[in-house]
Amino acid sequence: MNVRDATDDDAESLVALASDDIDAERLIRDRTVRVAETDDGVAGFVAFDTWRGAVHVTRFDGESDVVGELLSEPRSFAAGESLPVEVVVPDGDEAFHEVLVDAGFEDEGEGPAFNGEETRRFRCRP
Repeated sequence: MNVRDATDDDAESLVALASDDIDAERLIRDRTVRVAETDDGVAGFVAFDTWRGAVHVTRFDGESDVVGELLSEPRSFAAGESLPVEVVVPDGDEAFHEVLVDAGFEDEGEGPAFNGEETRRFRCRP
């Protein structure tokens, strides 16, 4: 697996991987986006940005094991800046909850509601 920065050419692959609608071109332009490539193409992605004293993972998707590995990208960046990493995911998304815990994140409890949907906040400290 090769992990690299996303380019505009990856936009269609990100849309295909995403579990809901995304503006992939804008995501690539506005955030740090890393993709994992296999022989079959892009297998996952993680997008992150820094604000309010933390690195925030704003989008991720793909195969669970690939996402687990991609989470090391924002963690590595955050460690260099001595910042925590935060991820907010839909409540009840047990597969990604498990991936986050396995990647060293702690469940911090309720997160903000998005479009009326309950979320959980996960945090990883450097």
